[in-house]
Amino acid sequence: MLTTENVPAVLSGFDVPLRHDLILSVVIPVYNERDTLPRILRAVMLAVPEVRKEIIVVDDGSKDGTREWLAEVFPSSEILIKAVSRSAGGLIEFHTSEEEPAKPATTRETLVHPIAIKPVLQEKNGGKGRALRTGFRMATGDVIVIQDADLEYDPSDWTLMIRLMELGVADVVYGSRFYGRPHRSLYMYHMLGNKIITYLFNLLFDQTLTDIETCYKMFRRLVLEGVDLISDDFGIEVELSARLAGSKKWRVYETGITYYGRTYLEGKKIGWRDGLKALWYVIKFRLSK
Repeated sequence: MLTTENVPAVLSGFDVPLRHDLILSVVIPVYNERDTLPRILRAVMLAVPEVRKEIIVVDDGSKDGTREWLAEVFPSSEILIKAVSRSAGGLIEFHTSEEEPAKPATTRETLVHPIAIKPVLQEKNGGKGRALRTGFRMATGDVIVIQDADLEYDPSDWTLMIRLMELGVADVVYGSRFYGRPHRSLYMYHMLGNKIITYLFNLLFDQTLTDIETCYKMFRRLVLEGVDLISDDFGIEVELSARLAGSKKWRVYETGITYYGRTYLEGKKIGWRDGLKALWYVIKFRLSK
């Protein structure tokens, strides 16, 4: 007869208690995002409030005042934020003390856990891939997630993604824009290109993903141990997928996310040339596997 003493401990599964000791490292690559960066930082701080977080912001040689704003607001290599406020006019401020008095007509929110902000100012523009590689090297959390600064992706969608980590069932979680959640209708050729890239990736790497070009890739930090990423540009999305989902070592999940897409007039950067490069990168990283 089995007793509670001799039944093997099960550390993962939907029926096990959630882990509450995980630390989430949020890596934000930034290039000319002065207007949106304060807003996304506030959203990141308030998302999954029960999870301890650190935020690594890597400025990739911005020329619109982003790096100057970072240097002014976060003047040290690591600063602990305890509260965030937003005025009726939209001004966002970050506070190192919970006791600082709130200004009139300002909504002040005290964070459940203080959050370490680590700003990095790269001397020149080296591409999203290089910025992410810098951020990954600085990450100290158990889990890493990528966050763009352009307000297309909502950090509140991490709730289900991090739950899969807390249950211990996933090593890698993709947030897919094509899983039936709300998304802005934009650019048929972008969607078609994404589906072609994803289909080719699935065919070559034996996966069933729906959106390998998504920003939202969440993974345990140990997944990158011993992995030498080389991409400097948007090819990092394919290379990461090749290393994360292309490996048979890791348990890969997808969840649906909301997508607030931007037009080129609103600042979207990726173009058709990046799509052609991505197709080549899928083949390149399959051959180098």
